[in-house]
Amino acid sequence: MAVLEDVLDLGSELERSYPVYVRGRLKFRVGQIVYVAFSLDNLQMGFAFPKEERAALVGGDPKKFRMPATSDLRFNWVESDLASLDSGEAREFVVDGWRMVVPLKLSRAYDLAHPLGPGPGPNADR
Repeated sequence: MAVLEDVLDLGSELERSYPVYVRGRLKFRVGQIVYVAFSLDNLQMGFAFPKEERAALVGGDPKKFRMPATSDLRFNWVESDLASLDSGEAREFVVDGWRMVVPLKLSRAYDLAHPLGPGPGPNADR
C-alpha cells in the first residue's frame, strides 16, 4: 500500500522537477508541465501515461487504474488510488511520468545513475 510519503522525495529529487500547490493539491512539474498530481486528501494519484497505452493499463486492472475525467481524456493521463499500488510501483509511475516530460538525455542519465530503478521508497518496510 503506497502513501504520499513514498513518492514525495522522489518528485523533488528528479532533475528539473519541482512541487507546486494548485488549489491545495500537490503537483509535480517540469517547467509548466504537470506529470504527477495528488488529490486534496492525498489518497489518489494521477500521472502522465501514454494515451495509446492507457486503455490496456486500465482494462488490465480496473481496480487499480481508471481513465481521467472526460474533460482530461485529451491528455496523457491515468489515475489510481495510492492504496492500490505498492510503494515501488507508485515510484515507478512517478519516474515514468517524469520521463514523458524531460529530454531523453535526462531519462538516460537517470537510468545510468539508478540501474535498478527508483527503488521501493522510504516506507517499504511498513
